[in-house]
Amino acid sequence: MSKRPLRIGLSARIYHPQAGAKGIQSKSLQYLEQSVAHWVMSRDVMVFMIPSVSGDGIVYRSNIRLSDYAEYLDGLVLQGGADISPQCYGEVPLHPDWGGDRVRDAYEMELLHEFMESGKAVLGICRGAQLINVALGGSLHQDIITQVENAVSHVHDDYDRHSHAITWGKESGLSRLYPGLETGRVISIHHQSIKALGRGLRIEATSAEDGVVEAVRLEGKPFVLGLQWHPEFHPPGAPDLLDCTPILDEFLNAARGRRW
Repeated sequence: MSKRPLRIGLSARIYHPQAGAKGIQSKSLQYLEQSVAHWVMSRDVMVFMIPSVSGDGIVYRSNIRLSDYAEYLDGLVLQGGADISPQCYGEVPLHPDWGGDRVRDAYEMELLHEFMESGKAVLGICRGAQLINVALGGSLHQDIITQVENAVSHVHDDYDRHSHAITWGKESGLSRLYPGLETGRVISIHHQSIKALGRGLRIEATSAEDGVVEAVRLEGKPFVLGLQWHPEFHPPGAPDLLDCTPILDEFLNAARGRRW
């Protein structure tokens, strides 16, 4: 009997209704970016977007539990998107544009804890890495360029074509995945970054130019890895970008280990 494909959950991005809008823009929309789904699906994997349960829908929290997803899926990917609300780590927004999305924060933090308690593998991408850190008691720089000394801009008009170098130590998990290497170039687009580390996390990689944290890993089990960069934006075989296939395989192997 052949084994079934892995089933990986992908957290939803949330579009909230806009005041005065009509038609589809007057509704709550939950969506994913195609590139991240296709990156995960490049292996023998089925991807399932996990919808949040919010107050303006016909389904209420008494009808569904996010723990059900953690029970029946093999792993979780937390995708990128809106800022984490500073209120989640005990601060007030320093700018009106940095208020974040508290609805999504609460939904993804619950998802993260349910998958961790079930011993399932979790991979956080960009916002997902920051969410992991905050959910485990850490904090963020609300704006890198104004709060990190000697920082370079991590936001660029080129978006998914803008890259910079990262470095990692010989004792990191990345060193095991990339023998003989200590650096690589990644597509990284973010104006917030990890400040104080969450419980049990260690730094895996930093920006080569200014030391901004670019990856974190949970020590011990379950498998929890946060990447500040976007591996889904790295074209296969791109000679100037880090090949992120070993990272995807590590995550999926961790997910596979909990299946039977």
